Amino acid sequence: MKSKLSAKRLKNYASELLTNKAVYAAAIAMLATNVDAQKKPLDLTVFDEWQSIGMKELSNNGNWVAYQVNAQEGDNTLNFFGLKTDKNLNFHRGEQSVFTSDSKFAIFKIRPFYKDLKLVRIKKKKENEIAKDSIGILNLVTNKVEKLPNIKSFKTPQKGGSLLAYLLEKEEVKKDKSDSTKSKDKSAKPAKSSGKDKKDVPLELVLRNLTSGQKKSFKNVVNYDFSENGKQLIYSTKQEKKDSLDKNKYGVFLVNTATFAQKQLVDTIGDFKQFTFDELANKVAFVGTTDDEKKENKSYYLYYSSVPAQKEIQKSELVGLKKDWFVSENRQPKFSKDGKSLFIGIAPKLEEKDTTLIAEDHAKVDVWSYKDDFIQPQQLKNAEREKKRSYLAVINLDQPQQLVQLADENLNMVDVLNEGNSTYALGISDNLYRLSSSWDSTRRRDYYIINTKTGQKELLVKGLAGNVETSPNGKFVVYFNEETGIWSSYNIETKETKVLNKKLKVNFADEENDSPTLAGAYGIAYFTTNDETVLIRDRYDIWEFDLAGNRKPENVTDGFGRKNKISFDINKLNDDVKTINRETPIYLSAFNNGNKQSGVYQTIISKAKKPQEIVMSDTWGSQKMTKALNADEFIYTKESFQNSPDVYVSTNFKDEKKISAINPQQKDYSWGKGELVTWKTYSGKDATGVVYKPENFDPNKKYPVIVYFYEKLSDNLNRYQAPAPTPSRINHTYFVSNDYIVFTPDISYTIGHPGKSAEDYINSGVEALKKNNWINGSKIAIQGQSWGGYQVAHLITTTNMYAAAWTGAPVVNMTSAYGGIRWGTGMSRQFQYEQTQSRIGKTLWEAPELYIENSPLFNMPNVKTPVVIMHNDEDGAVPWYQGIEMFMALRRLGKPAWMLNYNGDDHNLVKRANKNDIQQRQQQFFDYYLKDKPAPKWLTEGVPAISKGIDWGFDLEETK
Repeated sequence: MKSKLSAKRLKNYASELLTNKAVYAAAIAMLATNVDAQKKPLDLTVFDEWQSIGMKELSNNGNWVAYQVNAQEGDNTLNFFGLKTDKNLNFHRGEQSVFTSDSKFAIFKIRPFYKDLKLVRIKKKKENEIAKDSIGILNLVTNKVEKLPNIKSFKTPQKGGSLLAYLLEKEEVKKDKSDSTKSKDKSAKPAKSSGKDKKDVPLELVLRNLTSGQKKSFKNVVNYDFSENGKQLIYSTKQEKKDSLDKNKYGVFLVNTATFAQKQLVDTIGDFKQFTFDELANKVAFVGTTDDEKKENKSYYLYYSSVPAQKEIQKSELVGLKKDWFVSENRQPKFSKDGKSLFIGIAPKLEEKDTTLIAEDHAKVDVWSYKDDFIQPQQLKNAEREKKRSYLAVINLDQPQQLVQLADENLNMVDVLNEGNSTYALGISDNLYRLSSSWDSTRRRDYYIINTKTGQKELLVKGLAGNVETSPNGKFVVYFNEETGIWSSYNIETKETKVLNKKLKVNFADEENDSPTLAGAYGIAYFTTNDETVLIRDRYDIWEFDLAGNRKPENVTDGFGRKNKISFDINKLNDDVKTINRETPIYLSAFNNGNKQSGVYQTIISKAKKPQEIVMSDTWGSQKMTKALNADEFIYTKESFQNSPDVYVSTNFKDEKKISAINPQQKDYSWGKGELVTWKTYSGKDATGVVYKPENFDPNKKYPVIVYFYEKLSDNLNRYQAPAPTPSRINHTYFVSNDYIVFTPDISYTIGHPGKSAEDYINSGVEALKKNNWINGSKIAIQGQSWGGYQVAHLITTTNMYAAAWTGAPVVNMTSAYGGIRWGTGMSRQFQYEQTQSRIGKTLWEAPELYIENSPLFNMPNVKTPVVIMHNDEDGAVPWYQGIEMFMALRRLGKPAWMLNYNGDDHNLVKRANKNDIQQRQQQFFDYYLKDKPAPKWLTEGVPAISKGIDWGFDLEETK
């Protein structure tokens, strides 16, 4: 019974009776009840205001933080926070922030209003009727910002101080009144793409030195880039029809960014792009063509020169290039780190289409052949990508005309070693295993060592299923064989192979693998300096292996991880750091598999001792932790189920500074809390799950329950789940706030019997949960999407213990689905049933009884549970005829069933309007069956086709 006393009166009452402990306790309890009663349950109108943290980064000097706050539906906000000054600056619609390398400026994009972009999408406005993107230039010393309108793109050099280049959009019409640099509309909400830019429209390029104020413009530019060190800017121009053919205006130009002096490199009209410099900006290369713009398959060539060029560059006539092969326009050339080699992409010339053919006079047909490497749907899905495929080749710059081809159609992937400085490369071929990939998910490859000087290749390992990595200095190849569980190192110079973990009893592959496929490795954590050792993970700990095999392995974390069920990994604090020092303290990410806490430990590789705990908590975030390049400042997020993710910065993880504070409105709403629970399954196995309870949980009350599952979800115990419309799952937070219990049981599987495994874990978990007095055992529903949807469909054919069920995109007939296509990728579905998620372990003709056992369709007469099926006609993962088969069976049998087909939407809903719709239908469905609330008309009467788009059936009946 809720108290009608005000909070103020309750406080006074309690203070007057402090001497009476019993009365005081009662008063405090009444106060808590009263405060809880003032909170509102989440409703369907709150979603748009909920925010999330997007990008976050530190300036190189560690003085500034940039982070983005994203709205679910509306405009984003970009924030800058000064760690030395506590200055907070925010920019509405700001995105894509970049700090200059000297930490003096921040450059960011300002998008048009979301509401305007939405009007473009629904064709109530034309693109030229709204403001274009703008950029902001924030001076981090003065905190002043300059805004520039109508910017197509901008670039800054990675290491080049305060330089900026940007392309100006052409102004087609008068600016809209809501100019994106001046509008102060606070109600607007995150921007999405306004569509593709017109291809290669020549525009004005502006180069600025933000420190000195020096500025220069260049006309008719289409492509541009900086050297990494910022010493050079290169750009290409394009002729406009109204312009004369002045050679001084067209081609490729190089600008010295110290003097702004300009030099013409190419004086020919053409298409020039994919610019690249060596590390010191002493050499430049790019690709280009002078073919007519309208030609479909143009011939591209390599252009290469030293900087500064003594004369204009001519295209390179490469010796060693096969007949009818050309330099690829789709791959950027890349210099080796030492600048002695240049790696380029080459490709065979594509067949020309006969443009004189009349389409109506010829068949449009796909010819499927049993000999095809990939089936036709997969080929068609990847056709554009294959047209752009290039093959790696290398030029030794001592002989700049001589090309050595490293990759071709038979050996289609090549990785260079030691950033191109090595004489060797790693070649990879999947050719022999493409056909079997339709049913075999094992990623087998043949691996070769290739001499980059001669192109000669030598087989390293054939048909390997497993991981392969090369050491940063290019001395070793380290690989894991999933069939044997062995890690090996191969010395490229001596050609010696050493087995690394043969004498260790620890398993370095997934210990929890419950699929009929090979278990994958936990992986390489890092290499140490000079390719001395490699650090490899088991389930919990990190091991150090001498790559030369001269000393025994060491458990770097001293077995502490396995002893305490804590999984360790090495935090990669900066992407530029390729190796770690064995003598320097390093930070380890840590996850406790028991209580689901996470955090950070510290250790020194060479010591191989118990790591030191720095922080371990329920609130440590799951996102990557990074460090400022030139300062000991760390940036990370913290969150829990109850606490929205926020950005923190610290030097030691104890004295931390909270930078963001999103979602303050959460305090007004009833929330919840997750608790780990354990039980024994029917078969006697240990099981784990999470029970989410309402914030004002009352153990004397009977709660309805929604059971949601997929495979294993308990690791998400401390993950925040923002209120949001669902893509067809359930939003735990939303339903818990509305006085439901949500239960998420983990499931482990027996090969060949996924359906029975679901029964064993889910039903036993629900039975264990029902033993609590606060559970209404007659008001329990189940919900699942995709694989979870399959399990829902299976469970309602085996038990009547559930009051309602909701299944999204379920497979119900494994016999028909087995031969289907995943239309999103064009792949065959056979591998999924034999080896991965469905876990049957055999082909349909080897074990038809298992496919029938695990196909709910054959047991639909047993169903008594009311069920909603969502399956959409553009589902790219599970063919939507599976949902149709289920619905048609239940309809024929007279069972209570409804099917939702969101026209044109995918496996998981993408369109927000559809998400909002299904969220409301889910709540109405569960409220009706679990809370005895009135039924919506879409349940009782349906929605006839003639009412589509007019009446959505949400109106509630007056009585149940």
